[in-house]
Amino acid sequence: MTTENTINIKNRKASFEFAFIDNYTAGLQLTGTEIKSIREGKANINDAFCVFTKNELFVRNMHIAHYFNGTYNNVEEKRDRKLLLNKQELNRLQGKLKDQGLTIIPLRLFINEKGYCKLDIALAKGKKLYDKRQDIKKKDNDREMQRKMK
Repeated sequence: MTTENTINIKNRKASFEFAFIDNYTAGLQLTGTEIKSIREGKANINDAFCVFTKNELFVRNMHIAHYFNGTYNNVEEKRDRKLLLNKQELNRLQGKLKDQGLTIIPLRLFINEKGYCKLDIALAKGKKLYDKRQDIKKKDNDREMQRKMK
């Protein structure tokens, strides 16, 4: 089993907190010690979100731990990291973000077949409390149905 298949860091609370509208896969601009740390599985995207700065998309609050053998090459753990999307996708996202209540959140951090680090992001709208209650009720009902089937 190769490392490309094992690195799959998910944002589990995203589907509970947000309703997804559109999904994209973006590359990440990283330093050498950051990618080594990600390959060890030492990253967290639970509190991360994406923002536009000068027509470029950055992910904020994504935690990548210091690489143990990194010495002076290590960078700040929660620095802003640039997302690599083509211009059409950036323009589409920026246009949709002008709608009230929409945000861009990371869903999954993984390493593809070529060895590049990729981030699945989604244009999302925050759920209301009653939507969350309905999701919990549906999940409980599905769990009960699975128990009865066994």
